[in-house]
Amino acid sequence: MVDYVLAAAARTQAAAMIRELEAARPGAVDRLAQGALAELRTWPELTVLDVEENLAEQGCSVAGAYDFGPPPHLSVAGSASHARRDFTALHELGHHLQKNSFPLMNAFTREPDGGVLLEDAACDAFAAEILLPASLVEQHLDAKGPTASAIARLWRASSASRMAVCVRAAQRLPAPGHVFLLDATGRLAFAASHGLPPVRRGSFQGDMPVIDRAVAGSGHAQGRTQVRYRDGILGGELHIDVAPMGGYVVAVLVTDSAPWRAFAPPTSDTGPQSREYICANCDEEYSSFEPACPRCRIPRCPECTRCACPPRVAERQCPSCFTLHPPAMFPPVGDRCHNCA
Repeated sequence: MVDYVLAAAARTQAAAMIRELEAARPGAVDRLAQGALAELRTWPELTVLDVEENLAEQGCSVAGAYDFGPPPHLSVAGSASHARRDFTALHELGHHLQKNSFPLMNAFTREPDGGVLLEDAACDAFAAEILLPASLVEQHLDAKGPTASAIARLWRASSASRMAVCVRAAQRLPAPGHVFLLDATGRLAFAASHGLPPVRRGSFQGDMPVIDRAVAGSGHAQGRTQVRYRDGILGGELHIDVAPMGGYVVAVLVTDSAPWRAFAPPTSDTGPQSREYICANCDEEYSSFEPACPRCRIPRCPECTRCACPPRVAERQCPSCFTLHPPAMFPPVGDRCHNCA
């Protein structure tokens, strides 16, 4: 799980990235804050490409991509707003810095996944740190933690993207939780998580309690809700506060200590809950966090290793070993397989 240790490590890594950048290019941080794309286009060692959003890297938390090259280049979705494109460019610059610095790569060796999650989280933190200075953040986000309305006010007071503001707000969550940016249909445009597993960009959350009420109404709502993880897996209930944010809604979700409530006791089972299945092939009951089959939407059974898709080759069951085999495993005459014959 993404935990407080990872969140702290991402901020530490981001600070190291900024120090290394300033040492190599004095004044670059200020110039990037004024216009990241314009500044990066002047760097001879990097190429910045404008691409369609559906061509951007979907594994990333933003609509962009980094290619190590040679020559190295950053891809940024051209359909996005100027502020969002600057955030995306800085995020991808973060990948460039980390992949070209041995001191920065050393942090990955301490991570159980080799630094995959840390690298992406540090890119978000790096971009947010440049676009939103601490003095501005402290003017709008209370020490007790951010509310959705406070996050919207911080966005309006800055020239940063909604995504950058969400990252900065997530760093100030008082308990494990998320900051969601959702479009008018309730689809997740961006998420910054703290102490809970990340939620996939593009996932539909619009039918979740409180979120559906907010997107269908004024954009304001409070209460408790679940969030949908991969393949429809639901997490436990979280305290949630939602507010409109310039055509989107921003949602703050925490397990406890919600700053918009006088009393917010911890919720239970806040992580994703596995779904239960009955195998269509061997009748085994099982639960699974595995990705679902794209055709039948059922994950593989751990007992027979098959999903619910019909076999491509007709199978027969041997009456001796009760195992399903393809026709080639049976002799021309007789019903027992070659192993039992």
